[in-house]
Amino acid sequence: MAKKVPQEEKKGAVKAAKKETKADKTASTAKAATHKKAAGMDPWKVLVYPHLAEKSMNMVEFENKLTFIVRRTATKKEIKDAIERLFDVKVVRVQTETMRSGAKKAYAKLSDDTPASEIASRLGMV
Repeated sequence: MAKKVPQEEKKGAVKAAKKETKADKTASTAKAATHKKAAGMDPWKVLVYPHLAEKSMNMVEFENKLTFIVRRTATKKEIKDAIERLFDVKVVRVQTETMRSGAKKAYAKLSDDTPASEIASRLGMV
């Protein structure tokens, strides 16, 4: 026959289990943050390559935007930091799009004091 466990012991066991899961989550979050920081060290691990298309070139000329194919797991903040670190520019906004092929495309709007055409020419896009 099963042994009866007092109610206080059950509650204590549940609390201990919850504390363990919180500690596990904190540890896994810290590992993920460390991984992201390590990936953020090299901007070219975030930015795969510049996207060259007619639409992208029009965005460079008329909207002061650069277009990149980026790592699928990259966040907007990582993309912004990578572009700012690589090209010494101020990024105002980042928009992302996941294409049907599974690749992720990022549109980076640069501040008005830095023309995107200069960066595009440094990359060999123009």
